[in-house]
Amino acid sequence: MKAIRVYEYGNADVLRLEDVADPVAGAGEVLIDVASAGVNPIDWKILSGAMKAFIPLPLPFTPGVEVAGTVIALGQGVTEFKIGDEVFGFINIVGGYATKAVAAVSKLAIKPKALSVLQTGAVPAAALTAWQALTEHAGVQRRQKVLIHAAAGGVGSMAVQIAKYLGAEVYATASAHNHAYLKGLGADYLIDYTTQAFEEQVSEVDVVLDLVGGDTQTRSFKVLKRNGVLVSPVSQPNMSLANDYGVTPANFATRSDGRQLSLIAELFDKGHLTVDVEAYALSDAKAAIEKSQGRHLRGRLVLDATQ
Repeated sequence: MKAIRVYEYGNADVLRLEDVADPVAGAGEVLIDVASAGVNPIDWKILSGAMKAFIPLPLPFTPGVEVAGTVIALGQGVTEFKIGDEVFGFINIVGGYATKAVAAVSKLAIKPKALSVLQTGAVPAAALTAWQALTEHAGVQRRQKVLIHAAAGGVGSMAVQIAKYLGAEVYATASAHNHAYLKGLGADYLIDYTTQAFEEQVSEVDVVLDLVGGDTQTRSFKVLKRNGVLVSPVSQPNMSLANDYGVTPANFATRSDGRQLSLIAELFDKGHLTVDVEAYALSDAKAAIEKSQGRHLRGRLVLDATQ
């Protein structure tokens, strides 16, 4: 099979496309013929070496946390899927940038019928992050006010749609050229963070989903109601400020969850969710990583493993 390999930490220049042996599905796992693999910030953070103290990896490794494709082999004891099933999943912290990948069945779901297999590879990590942030950690309820920072990005665009599905009133920060896009996803109020201070545009918010961190996160305390929730997968909110403002802080790492992906697939099929993708060939992973590092993206980046 073909796979992107990393022999040393660094920038995207260290990525190598090579022929390697096919992986073998173990007990409770399946082998997937990968059609697409999402590109995420965690990929280039791991690549840089910034995460090696927390996520030690043997070199060489293949980046990529999520894939979509077709089941081509079953490990021992697997009954949840059959050969030929089209699946998607947040498979591991590495392994996705390849033409074949192994994944535990607990991390997979049948792909949404409404999406192409190329689109589907860009869904698992972002959708699970948004879903877990809003439902598990923030407990969003109907008619609550939810402010989403970096709303046009991969997680943000999923979060806007999920918050709207949950019945919330959605406020979104993004540059002006993304406002029409976010309005189309269901955002009720748009704030141009390049020209407007969001804390002067919105107040008495029930939930803030912070996808930026730093000063944006610090300023977000000001717009929350007492007993509101500030949730961030980016960094741990300041506990002292949380106490001062009477706010519940939450920081979390996204959990792979096949059952939640099945629910998310249903939301796509019922028209509640959509995803915009920009595709690169697997051989062009360097360009995709560099595009991801540039931030300020709209939607998701995905590698086409068939090219």
